[in-house]
Amino acid sequence: MTNLKEKYKTEIRPKMKESFGYSNDLAVPRIVKITVNAGVGAMKDSSELLKNVAGDLTKIIGQKPKINKTKKSISSFKLHAGQVVGLTVTLRGKRMYDFIEKLTGIILPRIRDFRGLNERSFDSQGNYSIGVSEQAIFPEIKFDSIKETFGLQICITTTARTNEEGKKLLEFFGFPFSKK
Repeated sequence: MTNLKEKYKTEIRPKMKESFGYSNDLAVPRIVKITVNAGVGAMKDSSELLKNVAGDLTKIIGQKPKINKTKKSISSFKLHAGQVVGLTVTLRGKRMYDFIEKLTGIILPRIRDFRGLNERSFDSQGNYSIGVSEQAIFPEIKFDSIKETFGLQICITTTARTNEEGKKLLEFFGFPFSKK
């Protein structure tokens, strides 16, 4: 595997400067962090399933997830204060670049009927979100050992100011966007 940080410094940054006319290297957008979220609201009553989901997420990301609990009770959603509703992992630095490499090279091609990423998933500030419906597409997870399927939300946070800058940056990193 190549080092994406070096590729960013040597190849991607000059291409971005040329494309958008930045005068300074620090003005060029970069990827700041990747946040991976798994909602476990349907499994909130079973502590064994929560441990399995946390274990699978640890295998996928390579980092222990943070457990998100409710702050107050909401009776209409049948939630009690302190109940687990999600798991979150934030990646920065080397782990972030390794995850990008794995995401673009291994995980996205394994999605059934994959025709490219939707370019409408950008927010107005150049950040991108990807939804994954089940964890079975990750090579670390053995299909026979899955007790409960869960989805993931992958949020890629950039310093881009517009969606066009963010899309161009992610294209240079190898993200396959769908062709219109």
